[in-house]
Amino acid sequence: MRKYKNFFRVLSVSLFTLTIPLFGAIGYLGRALPDFYHGGDLTLFSIASRPYIQADETSTAYGGAQVSSAKSNAVLLNLELFGFVPIKTVTVQQANTVMLAPCGTPFGIKMFTDGVLVVGMSNLETDMGSANPAKDAGLEIGDILCTLDGQKVTSNEDVSRIVSSSGGRQIACTYRRDGEYRSTFLTPLQSRAGTTYRIGIWVRDSTAGIGTLTYCNISKKTFAGLGHGVCDVDTGKLMPLMSGEIVDVSINEIVKGKPGSPGELRGIFLEDSLLGELTDNCETGVFGDLQADCSGLSEIPAAFSQEVMEGPAQILTTISGNTPQHFDIVIDKVSFSQSNLSKNLVIRITDPVLLEKTGGIIQGMSGSPIIQNGKLVGAVTHVLVNDPTKGYGILIENMLDAAE
Repeated sequence: MRKYKNFFRVLSVSLFTLTIPLFGAIGYLGRALPDFYHGGDLTLFSIASRPYIQADETSTAYGGAQVSSAKSNAVLLNLELFGFVPIKTVTVQQANTVMLAPCGTPFGIKMFTDGVLVVGMSNLETDMGSANPAKDAGLEIGDILCTLDGQKVTSNEDVSRIVSSSGGRQIACTYRRDGEYRSTFLTPLQSRAGTTYRIGIWVRDSTAGIGTLTYCNISKKTFAGLGHGVCDVDTGKLMPLMSGEIVDVSINEIVKGKPGSPGELRGIFLEDSLLGELTDNCETGVFGDLQADCSGLSEIPAAFSQEVMEGPAQILTTISGNTPQHFDIVIDKVSFSQSNLSKNLVIRITDPVLLEKTGGIIQGMSGSPIIQNGKLVGAVTHVLVNDPTKGYGILIENMLDAAE
């Protein structure tokens, strides 16, 4: 009898030991997997990067029921680990496949800000000692000045003119911080070194650079590029777009990337070749209206996020002139995290030609479309500084969500 008791004790301990990681895995997957998906044929729904997860479209306990909401053609599905361990219930809405033309061509971007961005502060040495009117008024680096003394500011010159003409009187200021409008008052001062009134800040009103066009939507005459937002180089803050445009670029130089030292594509802006007007600069890229004719480009389907899988793929990018080429990569990881929408894919360059020419992913390649199994699945966004052969990519569905 004692032998049987010992046996069942050992068995129960073993089962308990196995159960802990199983429940941990279920909890992790429940958090990592989205609650909502788009899909084509809902009866064939599966997650390519998670082949051990199956969708039960018939179980009334966990899914299969039609969703009674404003979302038409949507069902509830139960996701199960290995086909029998419930993970979570998700909503899948039927959607038409979007056809896009992957580009991979370089473009020059010129952007003017909506307001001016505070990128630095500098104390003024006055007869009364060191002072900073902007800091004393509560302004911080990264704030966006909207008005001064009741006048809209859109350039460095606007700020200088209004402050200089204040005569040292207190002026009102409105600004944005983290999307919230705020107001304050500040009093310009004169430094001992000059007669001009100042408020002790450095501001930026525009930016320019080179990136890669991800896709054109021929039917809508729109475009998307970069796969991440244009941020200020000093503050890391997203540049608030007032207006901007993209033009053709011809790549004429490559600075090869090395561990700890990101490389760079360098090129010439072709000023007489306007490609499009910018309409949005956000976390998942830059978007706009096409001015150039893209009717000759070939379209392919845009992949739903659950169709993207780990394994071989290609990027379409340009490393000389303005003609894109296909290069081999491997998608090492697919993530559905919503905490960083531009880092859903971990990618690795395997193409020997690209590795020889660039060392891997370099600046200017952001936005290069990623193609897998004949579908546009995402775009290159970031390089790992310590290993330029690796980097991140964004799921194309995240870019399309922003475009809509």
